[in-house]
Amino acid sequence: MQGFEISEAAARLTAFLVIFGAMAAFELWSPRLERAEMAGALKARRWFTNLSMVLISSILLRLIFPAAAVGAAVWAESRGWGILRWFEVDPRLAGLIGFVLLDFAVWLEHVASHKIPLLWRIHRMHHADTGFDVTTGLRFHPLEILLSMVWKAAVVVALGPPVLAVLVFEIVLNGTSMFNHSNAKLPLGFDRLLRRVLVTPDMHRVHHSSIRAETDSNYGFNFPFWDRLFRTYRAQPRLGHDGMEIGLSDYRGEAPSGLVWALLLPFRALRAAGSNTPGAGKEELADGAGPKRS
Repeated sequence: MQGFEISEAAARLTAFLVIFGAMAAFELWSPRLERAEMAGALKARRWFTNLSMVLISSILLRLIFPAAAVGAAVWAESRGWGILRWFEVDPRLAGLIGFVLLDFAVWLEHVASHKIPLLWRIHRMHHADTGFDVTTGLRFHPLEILLSMVWKAAVVVALGPPVLAVLVFEIVLNGTSMFNHSNAKLPLGFDRLLRRVLVTPDMHRVHHSSIRAETDSNYGFNFPFWDRLFRTYRAQPRLGHDGMEIGLSDYRGEAPSGLVWALLLPFRALRAAGSNTPGAGKEELADGAGPKRS
């Protein structure tokens, strides 16, 4: 098992480094937005905090869940657990079903993190980033990473997908999170086609708007199907991408870019009047309303 843990970690780390390097180079070569938060000293401060967050989370996760969701898949396989095994589904089909249902489980978890105040206290640190680039896709509080892993492990044990499918899912999920949070400029026509099967940066950026009705949309990381199916899809931000405010209206300025500030945010009280607080009044926007893409 120890050898497996090492190889699993090596595969994920290699994929992470390659994808991160590619997306960082892409957004540097062709940035979608030009903003102070994504350049200069503030960008350096944000990157330090966001990359430190993923390092802290990774160490903590390895201490508590040495093989993460993949380890749960190995454990379930050794005991013959899981719905897909009980029904003796062909391994290739089981892998495909497992991948799709795991993606839905992550989408559902993301929705819950916005709707349940206790979970929002933790998740809001991700949304407090006033910039939007590849490191935003890594900015998750360690508590959220641990809770997410418990949820994914439970889903894996219940479903019983092949181990390889779970490993591929974890790598793809990490990669698409960096992709759809990147400040990369895609041709508009290509974006319209790609977002039919994959969440694009322009699609997910809407989710990081400070307008509550837009924050409560486009929850997907991999597939865009769930948002369309459950009517949480929003094509564009009301003010356009160049005009939208990124982050939370309650937390502006340089404070959200600080590491200690970000780590302590879940322990700060929710601001009941905040535009992004679950349960607060939200601005209603007609689906697809707003200016043309910018």
